[in-house]
Amino acid sequence: MAKTKVFLAEPQVLFREGIHFILSGEEDIDVIDETTSNTEALPRIEANPPDVAVLNMSDDKISGPECARRIRRYLPSVFVVLTMEKKEPDSVFEAMKSGASACLSKFSSPDQLLDIIKVVAQGSLPIIEDMFDPAIASLVLNEFADIAEFNKQFDNLLATLTPREIQIITLIAGGNNLEQTSLKMGLEQDIVRHSVRIVLAKLIANEQTTKILEAAQKSLNFLIRPARGETTQRSYVTKAEFNEFKETLMERFQSFIGEMTPSTRTKSPKNTV
Repeated sequence: MAKTKVFLAEPQVLFREGIHFILSGEEDIDVIDETTSNTEALPRIEANPPDVAVLNMSDDKISGPECARRIRRYLPSVFVVLTMEKKEPDSVFEAMKSGASACLSKFSSPDQLLDIIKVVAQGSLPIIEDMFDPAIASLVLNEFADIAEFNKQFDNLLATLTPREIQIITLIAGGNNLEQTSLKMGLEQDIVRHSVRIVLAKLIANEQTTKILEAAQKSLNFLIRPARGETTQRSYVTKAEFNEFKETLMERFQSFIGEMTPSTRTKSPKNTV
């Protein structure tokens, strides 16, 4: 039976060695490499992709979410777990949008660590359970409220919530757990969980699209800078420049759509996630 290959990136040596020690005791897990930063991790993960990359949330140069976005975009077979000092709602929410499969507090037990690594390697999304936190559900509602305003100006470019999804997330934000939400909605728990998974998929897709748009905006700003020999700022781009920009943008969108991973699809989840 093939072992689950794990990569570790963690600046705190004792914590990283602790994870390595715990994982090394498992016959079906192999820690193939480790480093102190996400910056060093990216090229090494690309050169020798693991099944699971355990990355630090708060790297000084490349944050955990940014690293996770890059890995999930270019190496969709690699699943990401982000570690953080404490699972604060804002941090977990950013991890969700990045496409990370799970978040781990540095106070997690060895058993929790092993369970997370093993289920993530199988394609499960433990991070879905964090969406049943009322504080995080409130952040989800606020995010989609902002998206609704954005879509009014940009022809519904980003995904929005259905009325039923809004009801479900609103109930969770109000302090209802899975069982209570299911009862109040008159739905099976699996259906509620599946709806939450779809909401997560929309969050990830919107985040990726937003990053592409931000990159496109920077490209346009670069195009309208004064060319060599010009003394004033241009307020236009040439037809050739625009066509080149348009082709590059379309390639980015097609690459993103073509590399959508199981974590952003809407198939029914297992009961464990």
